[in-house]
Amino acid sequence: MSARDLSVLLSVILIVAMLIIPFPSWLLSILILINITLALLVLLTSMNMQEPLQFSIFPALLLLLTLFRLGLNVSTTRSILTNGEAGGVVETFGTFVVGGKVVVGLVVFLILIIIQFIVITKGAERVSEVAARFTLDAMPGKQMSIDADLNAGMISEHEARERREKIGREADFYGSMDGASKFVKGDAIAGIIIVIINLIFGIIIGMTDQGLSIGEASMRYSLLTVGDGIVSQIPALLISTATGIVVTRAASEGNLGSDITSQLFAYPQMLYVAGGTIFLLGLLTPIHDLLTIPIAALLVFGGYSFSKVPLPNKNELQEIEEDMESNEMKSPESVVNLLTVDPIEFEFGYGLIPLADTNQGGDLLDRIVMIRKQLAIELGLVIPVVRIRDNIQLKPNEYRLKIKGNEMARGELLLDHYLAMSPGMEDESVQGIDTVEPSFGLPAKWITEEMKEKAEIFGYTVVDPPSVVSTHITEVIKANAHELLGRQETKQLIDHLKESYPILADEVTPNPLSIGEIQKILSKLLKENISIRNLPIIFETIADYGKVTSDTDILAEYVRQALARQITGQYAQQGDTLRVVTLSGRVEKIIADGIQQTEHGNYLSLDPSVSQGILEAVASQAEQLSLMEQTPIVLCSPAVRMYVRQLTERYFPHIPILSYNELEANVEVQSVGVVNVE
Repeated sequence: MSARDLSVLLSVILIVAMLIIPFPSWLLSILILINITLALLVLLTSMNMQEPLQFSIFPALLLLLTLFRLGLNVSTTRSILTNGEAGGVVETFGTFVVGGKVVVGLVVFLILIIIQFIVITKGAERVSEVAARFTLDAMPGKQMSIDADLNAGMISEHEARERREKIGREADFYGSMDGASKFVKGDAIAGIIIVIINLIFGIIIGMTDQGLSIGEASMRYSLLTVGDGIVSQIPALLISTATGIVVTRAASEGNLGSDITSQLFAYPQMLYVAGGTIFLLGLLTPIHDLLTIPIAALLVFGGYSFSKVPLPNKNELQEIEEDMESNEMKSPESVVNLLTVDPIEFEFGYGLIPLADTNQGGDLLDRIVMIRKQLAIELGLVIPVVRIRDNIQLKPNEYRLKIKGNEMARGELLLDHYLAMSPGMEDESVQGIDTVEPSFGLPAKWITEEMKEKAEIFGYTVVDPPSVVSTHITEVIKANAHELLGRQETKQLIDHLKESYPILADEVTPNPLSIGEIQKILSKLLKENISIRNLPIIFETIADYGKVTSDTDILAEYVRQALARQITGQYAQQGDTLRVVTLSGRVEKIIADGIQQTEHGNYLSLDPSVSQGILEAVASQAEQLSLMEQTPIVLCSPAVRMYVRQLTERYFPHIPILSYNELEANVEVQSVGVVNVE
């Protein structure tokens, strides 16, 4: 335990001891001076902080100081009623500060109580309550603002995390201050009660135990009581003032001293007006001129001094900003920054600005946040921040999506229309602008709002423009998720796995597989639309077979087989039935015979005419299933699955290629077609 921690613990033990053990008067005097010092230190700290969170310990500190002050009150009360004294500090405040006059002391004490209880404490309590309420109410809006800045690329993930933590700490702080202000209020009430008790029972004890007359007892115990009350209320008043300063510092950017001097004297001409007013007050009233003239002269001199300080005008500020920007452009760092390629960029023409402008009702930023969350659940991959910007080179209603600087999709929206997709049987009465649905390539029409209800009646699927573009973004990112998974992203996934499965992660990397090899395996899974969210199973499989082979293609096949339940649930339709297209024995033999083994790995080598025949057969079966509104799935043996995928992925990237080992035993497989060649 450090010396600081030990000192705090000893201080708490001292407070408990003051409530139980009688302290000598000299020790009480030292503790009273320490109490005043701590209160002054808290006040000065609250004046010099720039934001409330810089003094986040204040609510807990306020409770400890209040308890310390009440412990002192108990000790001084015990000493006053027992010995008729409470140390030199209390006696000094009772005689010297109030001139030895009980009535004056009581009046001063009551004034301090009124200032603290009615003015400062009441105001601080109200400000704390309102600040806590408004801070909690503003939390959702602040969180959305952070997400919007994150999606727009204005801040990084680390900065967003820090801002979210700061918002949470602010809510906790103001909630704590709301409760802590009740301690100050209770302390003021306790001070009044303690003074009354000391006064009444001191006189009684002085008359009964010490044989003093009522006048002597009143004089002696009244002065001690008043001194004790004042010496305890001065630090209490300082703490209450500090409480008010802390809870009212929300809108400031500097410390209290700089804010007062910069804002109060921001208009030097007002000092001339104030000086003239004070001068006229001395001239037209019986107030002596020797009092008003020096003050008026000081105000006029201050106005003259502040007005001589040059303030940069708007043109100068603009020139300074332009110079700074010019210098930044000339610096070598600015050229280096141009080399950065955003992982995902969404660009749109000026006609689509309302999509992203929250002031015009646009919710594209919120939709992209939801897309990233949805894809994290579906794919197990944290999608990078989507950079959103307008591009005047595009058509007004055009947009495009770029991944790592390459255009992946392009589309066009009509914001004042709806996209209606045909149910199969089109109705001529539904009029609109013919187009193609961008996500799946379905025939569609842009229809007006007046035509929307009619289209829905005839079975059309009607979608608003924001939903069209968000669906398009989702599908494009899903189709290219394997390109977004690099070594850095893989390292983040491994670090996340280590938090729950440290032994498993250490068994796989850096031995026997490097991060790059793990990235290749995960990328192969994502390329075939297999979620990598279940990392424990994936790493268990890699740990089992990674010592046997380092071929990432073969390891990916083993992982697919380990994910059989997930793959079966992904593709099984109508309960436990899976409709597939199988490969004939001839085709599987042709592919197996065409596998070439080299020291750099295996690859498929077929005669071009044979490859063309297999691809045409696959295309024929896929077309027949599409006419039956069924999704084509090709099923083959585990030994050739990888090579069938290599053969078909360029021409049919969306057709799943499954092996028998990737299906659960309880699923019913129904063959609806066979791929065969002559």
